[in-house]
Amino acid sequence: MILVIFVIFGISIIMIFPAISEAQSEQKTFVTHSGAVVKTSGEVLDPLYTVSSVEFDPDEYLRNFEYGRLSVSETGQTIRDYTIIAEDDKIQEISPGIFYNVWTFNGTVPGPTIRATEGDLVRVHFINNGSKEHTIHFHGIHPAGMDGVFEPVGGNGGQFIYEFEAGPVGVHPYHCHVMPLEEHIVHGLYGVFIVDPKEKRSPADEMVMVLNGLDTDFDTENNFYAVNTIPFYYQHHPIQINTNELIRVYVVNMVEFDPINNLHLHGNLYKYYPTGTDLVPSFYTDMITLSQTERGIMEFEYEYPGKYLFHAHKVEFSEKGWVGIFLVKDNPDKNSQKVEYGT
Repeated sequence: MILVIFVIFGISIIMIFPAISEAQSEQKTFVTHSGAVVKTSGEVLDPLYTVSSVEFDPDEYLRNFEYGRLSVSETGQTIRDYTIIAEDDKIQEISPGIFYNVWTFNGTVPGPTIRATEGDLVRVHFINNGSKEHTIHFHGIHPAGMDGVFEPVGGNGGQFIYEFEAGPVGVHPYHCHVMPLEEHIVHGLYGVFIVDPKEKRSPADEMVMVLNGLDTDFDTENNFYAVNTIPFYYQHHPIQINTNELIRVYVVNMVEFDPINNLHLHGNLYKYYPTGTDLVPSFYTDMITLSQTERGIMEFEYEYPGKYLFHAHKVEFSEKGWVGIFLVKDNPDKNSQKVEYGT
């Protein structure tokens, strides 16, 4: 009996192995975005090898703020109208040869940075051109019916108008709140909402940094990390700033799947305002740690010109794309200390 079992088992192995061998050696041929013909026996994670349908410039996004269409009510209140369109069928080349199905607000990840002054009436005309249900949930203070949780907006042209007074002062994320929530966030449906104080902050070179991660093989672990979506972008395209000039960075952590993220600035320290709701900084540091959707405002000036890194001090994140450079140049409009390097 035992001999019969071994014979049957042996025959099964002989029959299975050729099938496995053939499957492993089967060559798949495809054309990359650059036109190269590639053959592989490995897994093809994304069958779409076409030119990216999303044109996103992290440099343009960095300092771009949307103030809406302005009008004034009969009572004298400033009204700001915005239009935000959701889509879930776009393909973006997030890294050379790596294509990802991004879900977008107004065609990009992150969506537009919208900005208002405390007390303004914010009116967001939301259009869902995606195939799935989507919403917009704004962090901040607003009526329950404007929370974007219990009012899913149907796809293929569904519409909803969010209306509320801007507040409180600070920097807040907005994102889709349809379940499963992590799926809608990790695909890119989020953006930044800045509420300025009525008394205004000091003039500064202002920029927005959204810390995000990309799970390209859908195993709930991020393969890439970035500032403003494109890994290593600001390392290869340093952000140019001037010496002795106030820099203000609105930073928002939207990394999903990892419990914390962080930001370290080289050669300097910054005043940090958690959430930006207080006009007095909470501490002076070169390192902050952020959980999901945690955010704040950084303010600093560089005294000496040169290249300075900023990056996640979680080494895995920085080595997978979350790293950038400030290129500090002498400010021609202000007296800056001359430094003789190498002495």
